[in-house]
Amino acid sequence: MTSVTDAALPYFSPEKTSLSLSYSAESGSRPVDAVIFAGVSLVLGTACRQLFNGTRVPYTVVLLVIGIVLGSLEYGTNHNLGKMGHGIRIWNDINPDLLLAVFLPALLFESSFSMDVHQIKRCLGQMVLLAGPGVLISTFWIGSLLKLTFPYNWDWKTSLLLGALLGATDPVAVVALLKELGASKKMTTIIDGESLMNDGVSVVIFQLFLKMVMGSTSDWSFIIKFLTQNSFGAVGIGVAIGIASVFWLRFVFNDIVVQITVTLSVSYFAYYTAQEWAGVSGILTVMTLGMFFAAFARTAFKGENHQSLHHFWEMVAYIANTLVFILSGVIIAVGDFSSRKISYEGASWGFLFLLYFYVQLSRCVMVGILYPLLRRFGYGLDWKESIILTWSGLRGAVSLSLALSVKQSSGNSYISSETGTRFLFFTGGIVFLTLVVNGSTTQFLLHLLRMDTLTGTKKRILEYTKFEMMNTAFKAFENLEDDEELGSADWHTVIGHIPSLKNLQGEQVDPHDGCEAGNADPRNIMDIRVRFLNGVQAAYWEMLDDGRITQGTANVLMQSVDEALDLVSTESLCDWRSLKPCVRFPKYYKFLQSRIIPRKLVSYLIVERLESACYISSAFLRAHRIARQQLRGFLGNSDIASVVIIESEVEGEEAKQFLEEVRDSFPQVLSVLKTRQVAHYVLNHLNGYIKNLEKVGLLQGKEVSHLHDSVQSDLKKLLRNPPLLKLPNANDLITTNPLLRPL
Repeated sequence: MTSVTDAALPYFSPEKTSLSLSYSAESGSRPVDAVIFAGVSLVLGTACRQLFNGTRVPYTVVLLVIGIVLGSLEYGTNHNLGKMGHGIRIWNDINPDLLLAVFLPALLFESSFSMDVHQIKRCLGQMVLLAGPGVLISTFWIGSLLKLTFPYNWDWKTSLLLGALLGATDPVAVVALLKELGASKKMTTIIDGESLMNDGVSVVIFQLFLKMVMGSTSDWSFIIKFLTQNSFGAVGIGVAIGIASVFWLRFVFNDIVVQITVTLSVSYFAYYTAQEWAGVSGILTVMTLGMFFAAFARTAFKGENHQSLHHFWEMVAYIANTLVFILSGVIIAVGDFSSRKISYEGASWGFLFLLYFYVQLSRCVMVGILYPLLRRFGYGLDWKESIILTWSGLRGAVSLSLALSVKQSSGNSYISSETGTRFLFFTGGIVFLTLVVNGSTTQFLLHLLRMDTLTGTKKRILEYTKFEMMNTAFKAFENLEDDEELGSADWHTVIGHIPSLKNLQGEQVDPHDGCEAGNADPRNIMDIRVRFLNGVQAAYWEMLDDGRITQGTANVLMQSVDEALDLVSTESLCDWRSLKPCVRFPKYYKFLQSRIIPRKLVSYLIVERLESACYISSAFLRAHRIARQQLRGFLGNSDIASVVIIESEVEGEEAKQFLEEVRDSFPQVLSVLKTRQVAHYVLNHLNGYIKNLEKVGLLQGKEVSHLHDSVQSDLKKLLRNPPLLKLPNANDLITTNPLLRPL
């Protein structure tokens, strides 16, 4: 088995081992003290999240500062924090490989699983450029500047080792910041995906240079073989485990505990299999696994199960982020106290700030070199977005863990103890500076570039919605304004206690006032198309929950909406275009029906295709009808809404024509599909009825369990053995079709 440090055959000092073993006995600490530190960290993190909510101070920066304060108090006062201090020391002495193995799989899986698959496909070229050539550019740029300007007599391999270590933009830090600041979906996808891939590639390059520094061979054949095995091997393992996991989930029916456990366990199993057994990048493996789940398993979780899964992983990410950033602060503080000789040198701090400048410069050079290509791939990249991309290169727990592994490997003829200490000092300083300086100013930079402001169209929609809120509030007031028990209430008094509804009195203005169908602003039409297609996609999710469509059909339909969303600025609604290849009624279908051909052959050739096509067509028409109703209810009969509604009606003509052709030639297909839908809907309705009876207290434990199990058993049977289509045989055709009857 291999790991970050094992891969380099590290040398561990006996003195360090004896000191760590004797610490517990001498200090009176117990392993349970580690739990105290984790608990107190979560309490402090939760309090800070609540305290700084709504401010411009990023939550992750606050956590890092808390960690630095805790580490400084414990190591600066020599055990003055008592049991809490013992816990800090236990966590600080944790092996860096174990630190990565505990926190990274869950954080990486949550981040990659939550990414939009269509956005990943469109931005994949940009992410690969930044994580491949971009990492190499950053590594060699930083390494070269270190070799040429720093006075430590490091050879090229050692300088490039620190360059690779600092080239990893930490996905934990970046994702946490982007989610908190609410960056655009495109920017979040590019930076999030780049940081995930970048992290995996950087660790692989770090392992390569660490092997070289520790005396391993360094010819080109070894380098190419090492990089190829780590990269492609990791992707292959991630895909293989993803296929097995998705196949497993198909046999899990409405058991959210099992579903969540599968997602959690496979993330750790994939990391361990890749990192320890196969000797490839565990980070790339988990990232691949998460993206595979996002592509092929998202629709496996329906309704309440989908919400439960989302909330679970959100909680896991929150807990892990809180502990990781506080622990990172502790490690930075400990690194400073353990290298007092270095930190007391004024020159060391000067070189730290110079290194921070080099890191930012390398990021700027990397984005600048790749900018012509980044503009051409995916959704493109403008100059404002390139500035945010440059400034968002945060470093975090991954870089610190790698620096700790170097420090543990030092104290021998390959890496001196002083070099290992300097690596930890510089890395801790860069992590602190990027999180505090870059992290805390990113929101200001977004505001300075006017990337966080609402467009004119969105502002008009917002004002219009506020007036709709007033109307909705008044209707709610009318429902409760008078009752038998408490009497009546005064509307103006009620409004006085709802600040969000103040200053909304007056005349309501249409959000697209003055826009006529012939000369409407294209940006307004684009905005309404986006909202309409979002409504269509939401309707698909609802139909999946109700059992109207299958998982495969839902994936196809949602992909069509994603592709149409990319074209709203240049074309009318076009989500039907990508569905056309799946919905066809060739002429030979009628030929097969009109001739005396074995029914089994007909079923084999066309029935399955027809069923899928009918599911797609009927769901498309229903979703568009729901979205049109919602748009009319929101905007009324405005001209700009009418433009999008007409586009939707035109889109549905081919779907209607297809269903009519099926109804004329194969009416049995529609009948069977409708039977499946109604049976599934009735069973779901019964589930809701039983839950409601339990909620109001009319049913109790065993009664609810018995009825619920009965309905769930029927649902499982319906999904695994649905009603099948039986085409009429030749005699039935002759009997029912007057054209085929004998004269």
